[in-house]
Amino acid sequence: MDRTLTQNPQEHLVSVTAGEVKLEGNLVIPDGATGIVLFAHGSGSSRHSPRNRYVAEVLQQAGLATLLIDLLTLEEEEIDLRTRHLRFDIGLLASRLVGATDWLTQNPDTRHLKVGYFGASTGGGAALVAAAERPEAVQAIVSRGGRPDLAGSALPHVTAPTLLIVGGYDLPVITMNEDALEQLRSPKRLEIVPKATHLFEEPGALTAVAQLASEWFTHYLIPIHEIIDTNSFLCPSAPSASSACLSVSFFK
Repeated sequence: MDRTLTQNPQEHLVSVTAGEVKLEGNLVIPDGATGIVLFAHGSGSSRHSPRNRYVAEVLQQAGLATLLIDLLTLEEEEIDLRTRHLRFDIGLLASRLVGATDWLTQNPDTRHLKVGYFGASTGGGAALVAAAERPEAVQAIVSRGGRPDLAGSALPHVTAPTLLIVGGYDLPVITMNEDALEQLRSPKRLEIVPKATHLFEEPGALTAVAQLASEWFTHYLIPIHEIIDTNSFLCPSAPSASSACLSVSFFK
């Protein structure tokens, strides 16, 4: 069956139950989607991160559903603004992702979808810990400028195929990701985006991240017989990125 890119799927504000708390999220489910990517934002960020929203838009146009959530409640965010400690509480952040994953697997609109994680910065570490706790549910992981070192002893227990993306100028984080790569036992790959820094703010850097993520998730979350129209292109406006369009013709 041929499947063309979904144009402008509708976004819904949802309340996601994660343990004893409810988290606000933005859910988009394109027609015919078979997979969904749950976003874990980085330290001091939120579901409104322009970088994550750009990547989500690229994934949506490739036919994938997306859920961007706030990992902290409003009260916790106020505390974190003063103390700056909750953003580094990987156990707490991972528990929120586990709760959101359970919500996805139980929600009538999403329970049929294969689940993937996209984590940024500390969210990358939290995503790996959560994936180790829900190996039967999480089918793929992409980390952007992530801190997989924060996942610690969970790394060898991750079973989901994992793509680590790091900027070429983000030298300390490159080392952290190289060390984590050695500990991962699942299918894995490290991609270094040349001349990019930690936030991928350089022209074309975030576009490269989105393309790599789209390829990874398409491979692992979309059935092998699904083909994206070769005449379609991804051209959303990337924050601080080049305006060049990228072809997304994948034959898996």
